[in-house]
Amino acid sequence: MVKSSMKGPIYLSIAAGIWGGMYVVSKYALYTVPPMTLLFLRYFIASIILTLICFQKGESLRVKHWSLFVQVGAIGYLLSIAAQFFGTKYSSAHLGALITTLSPLFLSLFAMILLKEKLSVKQGMAMLAAFIGVIIIVGFPGSDGKSMLAGKIILLIAAISWGYYSVISRKASSIYSPLQISTIGIWIATLLSFPAVFIEWRQWNVHDLFDWPILVSVCYIGVISTAVAFHCWNVGLKLTPSHQAGIYFFLQPVVGSLLGWLILDEHLSLSFFIGSLFIIFGVYQSIKAEEPLNPASIQTTHEAK
Repeated sequence: MVKSSMKGPIYLSIAAGIWGGMYVVSKYALYTVPPMTLLFLRYFIASIILTLICFQKGESLRVKHWSLFVQVGAIGYLLSIAAQFFGTKYSSAHLGALITTLSPLFLSLFAMILLKEKLSVKQGMAMLAAFIGVIIIVGFPGSDGKSMLAGKIILLIAAISWGYYSVISRKASSIYSPLQISTIGIWIATLLSFPAVFIEWRQWNVHDLFDWPILVSVCYIGVISTAVAFHCWNVGLKLTPSHQAGIYFFLQPVVGSLLGWLILDEHLSLSFFIGSLFIIFGVYQSIKAEEPLNPASIQTTHEAK
């Protein structure tokens, strides 16, 4: 039986692992489906799946604190992911991977400001070790002219908005279940991303969506990479202090590189193994530094309307 103190890290690791391997699957869909349309499809599929699960479990989707859910859906699910798409487009994949891994740092910053959580020396050292590991794996972008200012700014927005969403989601977890947060937040993101379908509809042929590789990729992204992964992340946030939770975000490049090696026959350099050791060490130190958490102790300034 899994110890209760390990449930949070397990859920966070599952989410990070799924997201780390998503690019291996999504590359097939992105060859055909425009990015914002794919964003809408993944959220629409996920919202249907999560709503059915809510009905099956008898969880209500009637809420009072709409400001929390609008922030989760608009800032976390829509702004952060869309900014990551466009930031990478206007810069480079290396720069995108490097800047978006600043998300845990912003998560800790917002946790200290909004939740009054304190960052211990052990937690700070664990996060630093994991971040160094990411830099070793990804490397610094070269002076190839692709790392433009606009791309850097958009990627920074992605990192900041993801850190902010994670803290707001953790705040909401003192009132609502992770399933409610995931479902309503993703429904809001679905509605907000819907107009992009009309903007991009001339850029692709909708009949291509029914080609099996594309259809399977889109369904996988919607069900596994969105419904399952976001729900696991929200559960992990409820069970784990913010400073520890953010460190698991650094597992993404490790999983992504491994799957790229296994499935796409990509080469793994020595820097990958050295960087992975730093990340694993950081995650291990995070687990050791973790203190028991009572979710009910998370305070929120929102009052029921």
